[in-house]
Amino acid sequence: MPGLFVSTIVFFIAAWYLNRYLDQQEIAKGMTRGVLVFTLAALVSWGAGALVDWAEVKIEGPQAAAQTSGDLSRMLKASGQAQP
Repeated sequence: MPGLFVSTIVFFIAAWYLNRYLDQQEIAKGMTRGVLVFTLAALVSWGAGALVDWAEVKIEGPQAAAQTSGDLSRMLKASGQAQP
């Protein structure tokens, strides 16, 4: 969950810096520039989220995966429902 928050914040910061840089380079605003900024900001954001997730695993250790079982009768017993 922290990765989601960090990547969202990083996306907007990266988009702001990229727009500022492209303004300094006097590149005209348009559809191509917008797609470029979105793509690059999304890549930076994805990398920041992955870095946060990696650091979280290094600090806390791997999380146990949820067990998925195909055994319907055990699932019904666990939920307290009657079986046919």
